[in-house]
Amino acid sequence: MLRVPDISVAELRAKYASPTSQFVEVLPGLTVHLRDEGPRGAPVLVLLHGSNASLHTWEPWVARLKDSYRIVSLDLPAHGLTGPDPQRDYSTVKSARIVAAVADHLRLGRFVLAGNSMGGGIAARFAVTYPDRLNGLVLVDAGGQPTPGERDTPLVLRIAQIPVVRDVVAGITPRWLVANGLQGAVSVKSVLTEAAVDRYWELLRYPGNRQATLDRFGQGYGSVSPAELAGVKTPTLILWGREDRFIPVSSAGWYAQHLPNARTVIYDRVGHLPMEETPDVSARDVRAFMASLQPAGRIDAR
Repeated sequence: MLRVPDISVAELRAKYASPTSQFVEVLPGLTVHLRDEGPRGAPVLVLLHGSNASLHTWEPWVARLKDSYRIVSLDLPAHGLTGPDPQRDYSTVKSARIVAAVADHLRLGRFVLAGNSMGGGIAARFAVTYPDRLNGLVLVDAGGQPTPGERDTPLVLRIAQIPVVRDVVAGITPRWLVANGLQGAVSVKSVLTEAAVDRYWELLRYPGNRQATLDRFGQGYGSVSPAELAGVKTPTLILWGREDRFIPVSSAGWYAQHLPNARTVIYDRVGHLPMEETPDVSARDVRAFMASLQPAGRIDAR
């Protein structure tokens, strides 16, 4: 009686896909939902969302930057309209390989890669693994540290990690549980509209996503080491909310300490999602960063 059912793929696509959505098989059996927006031939920015989010989290940046940049956002496996990985591998290594496959499919050549939270950890792993594919790296309240900095883990994650109830959670996941996690994520509460909570809750109910979420929590994501980061020469912009309660602002200092070509911007009165909580300022900082790159982020397609 308490079970919350899945929502059909057709219904979710009808509600949450857009005219720019593409569904691309980038690896055998794995079809990824992505959006490819902005002028072709412009510098390319690829965006990776955080845990339990979707490409929709980047819409404020896309709206502010797509006049000047080609922007690719994607739903990572187990998220959004992509759905679970048939191999059930949610490591940062596999995720970085998926990003590379998306870039190959779209013939992006070199690009700037940005990631928030879990997506930031994937972006860092990508920079370590594929340094010749990047013109720049943007880490937004990024995960990926060997010793995770999380302080106030959302209730939805804490419950899902309890072995006795994790399988039950996969079938229940009430809306209030999702809303609770989102409340802890942000300091600017105005971003938590009813529509935003509905989106997180409904996309979690994409067939297979809830079990895949438990798989992710069980596997962990993997981390990058100081020695690996020391070899990353890619120009890097580190953006962080000072009031992040999931990954504390001290983690920005950890990345800044180990990345040799990085600069850091800290946003006061902002939590875990600067791209949503302070979109004008954070997008302006990204625009300035991309303009500073040589050759200005512009490359020829492969």
